[in-house]
Amino acid sequence: MFIQDNISLKPYNTFGIDVIAKHFVSVSSINELKSVLSLKKYPNKLILGGGSNMLLTKNQDALVIHLNIKGIDIISENEDNVLIKAYAGENWHEFVLWCLNKGYGGIENLSLIPGNVGTAPIQNIGAYGVELKDVFVSCEALSVANKTLKTFSKEDCNFGYRNSIFKQQSKGKYVITSVTFRLTKKNHELHINYGAIASQLETLNVNTPTIKDISRAVIAIRESKLPNPKEIGNSGSFFKNPIISKSHYNKLLKSFDLIPCYPVSEDEIKVPAGWLIEKAGFKGKRFNDYGVHNKQALVLVNYGNAKGEDILKLSRLIQKTIKRLFNITLEAEVNIL
Repeated sequence: MFIQDNISLKPYNTFGIDVIAKHFVSVSSINELKSVLSLKKYPNKLILGGGSNMLLTKNQDALVIHLNIKGIDIISENEDNVLIKAYAGENWHEFVLWCLNKGYGGIENLSLIPGNVGTAPIQNIGAYGVELKDVFVSCEALSVANKTLKTFSKEDCNFGYRNSIFKQQSKGKYVITSVTFRLTKKNHELHINYGAIASQLETLNVNTPTIKDISRAVIAIRESKLPNPKEIGNSGSFFKNPIISKSHYNKLLKSFDLIPCYPVSEDEIKVPAGWLIEKAGFKGKRFNDYGVHNKQALVLVNYGNAKGEDILKLSRLIQKTIKRLFNITLEAEVNIL
């Protein structure tokens, strides 16, 4: 464990924003994490995982703690299911592939989502009809205040759409160190009727899909629409898909034809934020070194040396425009720091 000063965070965030951490340390065990959190010399501390769900808008006058605790353990299993504990520093997509190679199903629709395992519950990550909470059993988290581990059940986490207790009342109070999942070993429940999965499987000439086939389809869809952060800086979906009332939706239909939607309840409908942004004319727009991706309007991008403040300014312009055109408030999915 070695604390460094004045370190660029550009390699540690998928937007590729070049800001400076006043102090930086990478921890690879829970004991190291406890020790670092106990350092009184550094009163301001920032936990950094995979750096995939954040927009850095300024230099960080803090001790940035890079969470690099790794490991995957099988806790228990029977003929039908397996309980797997994955530690916070494991790359999410690599964990998905590890499970698929073992024949474990449940997270194949979440393939190619950037980030690490430890941040997945915070956001309740989801894609193509599946959310983390669907396979979540529990997570262990270290209390920042007293440095003790606490186990959070699914009920404790209070999961919502891209939301959890870790973004609300427990924000900043805990550091997730591991997550336990319940996955299936057979009789997998396949989710192929969301988005373009069914048509992509048809393109792949797959009639009886396996969990690996679904993962392949999801990867193909995401790669066709989403830029690789290693090539173009981005944080995936910048905004949440807004949920509006049916009455509001019906009013919009009078001005806009064929608005795509997904029922949430008897009275609520989810509308794709990407469709709204594209309809507002932002898709593919570029402003110097930043802009909106030309294949997916939900993705804001850094083409090279953009500043976080520039991308934040663009996001606020988009929010203002969507509010004016549709009377819908877009909420950022990424954390602004």
